[in-house]
Amino acid sequence: MRFLIVGAGGIGAYYGARLLNAGHEVVFVARGDHLDALRTKGLCVKHPDFNFEGRVKAVDQMELVDTLAVDSFDLVIVTIKAGATEDVMTFLHPWLCIANTPVLSLQNGVDNEITIASQVGSERTVGGLAVRIGGHIIRPGVIEATGAAQVVMGVWRRASDHPRLQQELARIAACFNAASIPTTLSEDIQRALWRKLLINNGVNPLSALTGLDTRALTAHPVLTRSVYRLMQETALAATADGVRLQAADIDEMYRLICQFDAIKTSMLVDREKGNPLELDAISGAVVNRCRKLGQEATLTELVQALLESRLAAEGACISL
Repeated sequence: MRFLIVGAGGIGAYYGARLLNAGHEVVFVARGDHLDALRTKGLCVKHPDFNFEGRVKAVDQMELVDTLAVDSFDLVIVTIKAGATEDVMTFLHPWLCIANTPVLSLQNGVDNEITIASQVGSERTVGGLAVRIGGHIIRPGVIEATGAAQVVMGVWRRASDHPRLQQELARIAACFNAASIPTTLSEDIQRALWRKLLINNGVNPLSALTGLDTRALTAHPVLTRSVYRLMQETALAATADGVRLQAADIDEMYRLICQFDAIKTSMLVDREKGNPLELDAISGAVVNRCRKLGQEATLTELVQALLESRLAAEGACISL
């Protein structure tokens, strides 16, 4: 199969390397020094269970729309930061609309699929989660990744609405699994995305604020209770989207994060590198939806405000 990966960062490059290693064609969209390195030196991916080093095809957005046809790809995989989704999808809209290639989001947050569907239609939109993976650019052209690196994906919003796309996803999932990307299909991907946000809002902003990894956060006698409370506020926010998360969902995700290795969250890594943080996509999604419900996400708001204040004092970027 032939895949386009829009965003050749830690997550996109890892999955792309797995697909390349399995004999599929992959084109990466990147920018800046990372793009230059991919073009001249190739891609290097380091994972405890997998290493890849080789030449790859990498383009920028303009070269993509000028030289490649969307219908030459079986799947477009979006792995950019959530804050860039609207701008990138708006730019790619005329190019994407030429054909019916499905678009899969493997991003943080619960709003990316809404943005993608507004550009290409729900019949081409695939929601997805990259589960138990940490991946980062350690220098241009070189990626370091850890974790089981699973994928969960499903038709946006319900599989029953688009049976043809569901059939296509079954073929893609089989391809991913054969490429050593453990993949499952979800009949309710919106709910799965909110379940992941339980973890993301529970640890991402707090880790960026404190500088602690997931193990240190959940082992701390006070902060671990804050993680759980942040997850409870996320479950409340989900009801604004018609998603009902029970106490059992919170407990399951809390136990999962407590079992994680000592992983630096993506937001902590971004802060250390001086990159924009996905605050709007994670804590912002919780705060805004709770406000719509006439409720307060008190702790989420506090962590977000403290982190924004610290970033402002440092002159750092809050979001894309």
